[in-house]
Amino acid sequence: MEIKKAALADLMLLQEISIETFTDTFKEQNTEEDLNQYLERAYNLEQLKKELANKNSAFFFLLDNKETVGYLKLNVEDAQTESIAENAMEIERIYIRKNYKRKGYGKFLLEQAERLAQKEKKKVMWLGVWEENSAALAFYTAREFVHTSSHSFFMGEDEQTDFILTKRLI
Repeated sequence: MEIKKAALADLMLLQEISIETFTDTFKEQNTEEDLNQYLERAYNLEQLKKELANKNSAFFFLLDNKETVGYLKLNVEDAQTESIAENAMEIERIYIRKNYKRKGYGKFLLEQAERLAQKEKKKVMWLGVWEENSAALAFYTAREFVHTSSHSFFMGEDEQTDFILTKRLI
């Protein structure tokens, strides 16, 4: 496996994987209209370009045998989607392509995130997970993340609840 930091030249691949993985994960539980509205807002090229240019955000592609299987997005400082804790790092996305799920890639990316957080001397890692995403909740809970709060997440016009999960780092 290989980790590659994403750059502006990777914009189209980033958009493709973002839309593909998000759709695969959430299309069954949401209306097509709400899903499409969210995808257009979150993964349009201008939005992704802005995120890639933010010095407090970083995207990392995961490759296996030269095939891009997914990616990780991390945020620090003012790039975090909200203020959860002092000296924290947000894991905004761990996206794995459908055919590569349940093969250890998510765990590998999470471990990479934790190594980077420790290297940057962060005290807390956190993320938001949809309350209905039982597989993701089980995955993070098994890795010592704790449900500490909640916030609203809008899938198009549909207001949903994300659980905020945190992990204290040593």
